[in-house]
Amino acid sequence: MKNIWIADGHCDSIGDFAAGKRNLKEPAKIGHWDLTRAKQANLGLQFFAAYIESEYKPFQAAWRGLELLEAALRFIDHNSSDVFLVRTQKDAAQLGRTNKLGLLINIEGGEILGENVFMLDLIFRLGVRSIGLTWNERNAIGNGVGESEGSGGLSSFGFQVIERMNQLGMVIDVSHLNEAGFWDVLRHSERPVIASHSCAKALCGHRRNLTDHQLRALGDKKGLVGVNFCEDFLSDTGKATIDDVVRHICHIAEVAGVDTVGFGSDFDGIETTPEGLENVGTFPYLVEKLSQCGFNQNEIARICYGNYVRFLSDVLM
Repeated sequence: MKNIWIADGHCDSIGDFAAGKRNLKEPAKIGHWDLTRAKQANLGLQFFAAYIESEYKPFQAAWRGLELLEAALRFIDHNSSDVFLVRTQKDAAQLGRTNKLGLLINIEGGEILGENVFMLDLIFRLGVRSIGLTWNERNAIGNGVGESEGSGGLSSFGFQVIERMNQLGMVIDVSHLNEAGFWDVLRHSERPVIASHSCAKALCGHRRNLTDHQLRALGDKKGLVGVNFCEDFLSDTGKATIDDVVRHICHIAEVAGVDTVGFGSDFDGIETTPEGLENVGTFPYLVEKLSQCGFNQNEIARICYGNYVRFLSDVLM
């Protein structure tokens, strides 16, 4: 399809680069994401997630987060002819208009902040433009989806984090936040927010998926949902295909509007992939599927990249 490029809201590949397992330039025997296949698939934007593993929390979380951030910046430096760091509205405006892939660094785990808002300013200076407030557990910001149903939402520190992220122009990612925290964020954020790698709970009951009420609220706030390719999020059977990804995209578009949905593959953060979407190079098959199920070219362009460009123009400074 002409002039269609891809924006993806989540991949965890930087962990392999930091560990020296892959250079992320060429396809390897392991892994879902690399520059070669990303370019072949016409990827124009990739949210590059630095996932802070549970074994580092809480006391070594800041150290681990900074280690992964340094690795992400080193990867960008080593591949400056092919990628660039997305930090500003001006950078976002260049997405899809250059032969370089834009990388936006996300820290997946607010534990990097400890209980100090000043850390936001520090990692902002280092190029971070998005934070997943929690993973599945509780931290100083709030409660993840793995906490008990009766648990509360954001802490007083969490509200300070939201306020400062709004002031700096940082993307607030609610994908792993519990429902109470989700509503706290939507009530208090002055800028749109994203669930960068989540799916629709109406189609699959996984705890990480979003209810129709949550989806509509994100749409009303001009937010965004990146549909996750994790099989457990796509089907209650735990097995899925590319058609299940399309089902979730269609459902979110119907419930919250086509401007609310995009891709959030979670490549290299998931153990298995849906049949037909085995790696980043298979994105064109998903674009073709969207055409086959009735989306017109304008709608496909919005799902593939336009919604992300609009979202970033609303959030970044």
